[in-house]
Amino acid sequence: MASKRVSPPADTHLIVIRHGETEWNSQGRFQGHLNSRLNPEGLAQAEALGERLARERFDLLLSSDLGRALQTASAIAMRTGHEIVVEPRLRERRMGIFQGLTPAEAEERYPDEYARFRTRDPDYIMPDGESVRQLFERSVALFNELATRHAGLTLALVTHGGVLAMLYRYARAMPLEAPRDFPLHNTGVNRFRHRLGAWELQSWGEIGHLDLALNDPE
Repeated sequence: MASKRVSPPADTHLIVIRHGETEWNSQGRFQGHLNSRLNPEGLAQAEALGERLARERFDLLLSSDLGRALQTASAIAMRTGHEIVVEPRLRERRMGIFQGLTPAEAEERYPDEYARFRTRDPDYIMPDGESVRQLFERSVALFNELATRHAGLTLALVTHGGVLAMLYRYARAMPLEAPRDFPLHNTGVNRFRHRLGAWELQSWGEIGHLDLALNDPE
């Protein structure tokens, strides 16, 4: 009797998006787990992103529980009809004592801690904060869990620059110590595929929808 052919696990596709620009983004402030609402440009970016994703098919819409991500996800949901699944593990890196400060302010108030931060040591934890390695482990564990749980589906996720950077580094086997040489666009669309336990980066930094948002005379 011939044995049945076992089908390989289905691919999982992720559309991973950074939130729209916030007031603190425009001021260069560390946001971490604090929040700053989308500024007018960020709102326009989110609207354009929603229009774009309304033309794509995806099965689930997930978002960080921080306000700037939820604002962005809401602009998508308004156009696609998806319910937003809130996932706290999509949060940005917790920046501790630096949260709410510009780099210059952080250096002035906490010179020793900021000097350690600038060494790019992935294991350095600023007071009340989170190390890059902790963020990496949190992010990778979540993405692997989602890929397994939702095998065969396409997920859209609204998250933060730090989390996005971790998935990029993981998929490209890029060391945590290496300087970042890739952009992190607000509302940029980034596509990954999970196949047989491995991640593949399919596209990065799609921002064509922003041309319309930034050039709209209204």
